[in-house]
Amino acid sequence: QVQVVESGGGLVQAGGSLRLSCTTSGLTFGDYHMGWFRQAPGKEREGISCINYNGAGTHSADSVKGRFTISRDNAKSTLYLQMNYLKPEDTGMYYCAAQARSDQHVCSLGGSFRYWGQGTQVTVSS
Repeated sequence: QVQVVESGGGLVQAGGSLRLSCTTSGLTFGDYHMGWFRQAPGKEREGISCINYNGAGTHSADSVKGRFTISRDNAKSTLYLQMNYLKPEDTGMYYCAAQARSDQHVCSLGGSFRYWGQGTQVTVSS
């Protein structure tokens, strides 16, 4: 059974930092590109950043470029999102998701993601 579990969310002041983690089990981590998404109350889910299966390439939304960094440790089957210079508009539920290499040659936030976590809440106060 595949499990995807996010952690590291919390309440932080604007300008602060958080590091999200996503651990997986039940899948071959290196066979999947990985992505982070977020959803703010009343808004649609937004793709933030994704990383190729081997960590060799990443893609990020303009809204987080220069502030958020995605990375992965395939030996630990874990995905990370380092979030710096947080803004109140970064508030939302953050989700980790796995995209099969067989479905997508390189990671794509607009592509299909097979497995999703339950999310971790990030709240940024002004």
